[in-house]
Amino acid sequence: MKNTFMQRKEDVVRNWYVIDADGVSLGRLAAKVATVLRGKHKPTYTPHIDCGDFVIVVNASKVNLTGNKLDGKIYYNHSGYTGGLRERTAREMKEKYPVEMVERAIKGMLPHNRLGRQMSKKLFVYAEESHPHMAQKPAKMEVK
Repeated sequence: MKNTFMQRKEDVVRNWYVIDADGVSLGRLAAKVATVLRGKHKPTYTPHIDCGDFVIVVNASKVNLTGNKLDGKIYYNHSGYTGGLRERTAREMKEKYPVEMVERAIKGMLPHNRLGRQMSKKLFVYAEESHPHMAQKPAKMEVK
């Protein structure tokens, strides 16, 4: 009888990937990055272990939004005080805070618990082409 393979956190091998978000749909990008951060692209995937890889997303300011989302999609923040609700459209987020927009989309697809917070620490998003992680020799990954 064969046992189901369960990876140990000590045995996890992490790779670095760089993804260019130029012209890529936000949802497709977020789904691909979330899969890699979780480790679901590996045959050694184990649900209760953070076995994912590091992901660098560049050109976040050039990500695509389809349909009427630029004006129709609204991002909400609340300060906790009365009347402290702040609303921003996707157009405003893309112009002023492109990194936060991409991070929110990706983190929304990760588990909402300790494991998800641990996975999100392996995500690095940059608005432009350059990034400071060249020493890790990241491999290019395409989003279809």
